[in-house]
Amino acid sequence: MTILMIVLSIIGGALLSIQAAINGQLGNKVGVFRCAFLTFSVGALVTALLIFYFEPNHAVTLMDVPKWQLLGAMCGVPYIVIMVIAVQRIGVAVSTVAVIFGQLLMSMLIDNFGWFGNSEITLSAPRIGAIICLAAALYFIYASSRKSVSVATAE
Repeated sequence: MTILMIVLSIIGGALLSIQAAINGQLGNKVGVFRCAFLTFSVGALVTALLIFYFEPNHAVTLMDVPKWQLLGAMCGVPYIVIMVIAVQRIGVAVSTVAVIFGQLLMSMLIDNFGWFGNSEITLSAPRIGAIICLAAALYFIYASSRKSVSVATAE
């Protein structure tokens, strides 16, 4: 089951890169906020259908949970807007790796301190090494994309 969840997460990440590439182009043509609105509108419609057909009944409703838990829904808006803008300026690869770096860094802080009711997973040397490796990857991808743009502009 763990392998399946990892594979599904990788597929989810791949879909986010595809979404970023498409939304970057769409946002350039119709505007950042219209693009974000379309993303959330279609997402809401598809999710509503999934809830209607597949979601089992739960004893607790959205109105019953602690209100701070509803704030998670607000995190998607800045992400979409930032990605639409960033992809247009720095490309899909750099934007995506930067997002993953931010996700990894915040995820490790959440794990380490057990924020938001999550289990504590201590920050260890291998985890710090992973952050450093990803920071290096971000640097090298960014540096190589700048060189590619410079060479293409010079030609």
